[in-house]
Amino acid sequence: MSKILISAFMGYLFGSFQTSYIVGKVLKKVDIRDYGYGNAGASNTVIAFGFKYGVIVAMVDILKAVLSIMFIRYLFSASHDTRYFASLMYLNCIFIILGHNFPFYMKFRGGKGTASLIGALLVLDIKIAIIGILAIVLVTLMTNYIALGTMALVSSFAVSTIWFHYSVYCILIAILIGLMSLIKHLPNIKRILKGTEMKLRNSF
Repeated sequence: MSKILISAFMGYLFGSFQTSYIVGKVLKKVDIRDYGYGNAGASNTVIAFGFKYGVIVAMVDILKAVLSIMFIRYLFSASHDTRYFASLMYLNCIFIILGHNFPFYMKFRGGKGTASLIGALLVLDIKIAIIGILAIVLVTLMTNYIALGTMALVSSFAVSTIWFHYSVYCILIAILIGLMSLIKHLPNIKRILKGTEMKLRNSF
């Protein structure tokens, strides 16, 4: 039980480091959520502050997830039960996303967790990470919408988790992360249908 609690707590703690919010407050003296589409994340940072700041935010959000999963690896990798260890990493992963999306000090109004998910996958399983990164890059380039690329990323995560024979617990977490991302991106999808969503090429 202690391993479960530590994995969840550390995931939420790392995830709650809200890079775009800190960049906005420290460098721009504003709340990022008052700009663009009203959330705190890398894509909205691009809209609000420009591509350079968006890249910085994305890289830090990726890094915080990498560090969180690596911390769990360091603590619990000596476990002889590899399936249980994988479950702890998946648990840490979903709490990273929860921390990013719902940080307690921001009245639970954060981002959407895409960059953090990519960071977590890089440590969880490099095969799943490569598939996910290819999915988000290809779909984003083909459609010109990052939101649709993100849907490809989370879908590939769930499918890959099944394909590589992870436990039912891990599969459920991957599906929950996908559903959470879908709900978070519903406004984007509605704007895509209306033709009002910002396209990738307009970000540069």
